[in-house]
Amino acid sequence: MPKDAQLQQLQHIETKLRKLLDRYTEVQQRLTSAHEEIKLLETQLEEKDQQIKNFQNQENIVKIVDTIAGNPANSTELKLKLNEYIREIDKCIAYLRD
Repeated sequence: MPKDAQLQQLQHIETKLRKLLDRYTEVQQRLTSAHEEIKLLETQLEEKDQQIKNFQNQENIVKIVDTIAGNPANSTELKLKLNEYIREIDKCIAYLRD
């Protein structure tokens, strides 16, 4: 096989190898981006789950208040006070997360 043919074949292989390396780098970057997005989505999911739990807790407290307080005036006052406590607790939880 002549040297020119070998040189061309070697250059052809080198070109293909460079393309392959470029593709590999691109795929690695996409994979890294996908992992970062997954982490972000998992974090958001955890936050949403916590919000749902908070809302469920608030709903349960309101039900308890309605059951305990037979008098509508006491019920309203108790609801307001409990909502105030819930807001304070939520602030504390947010502070602890940071």
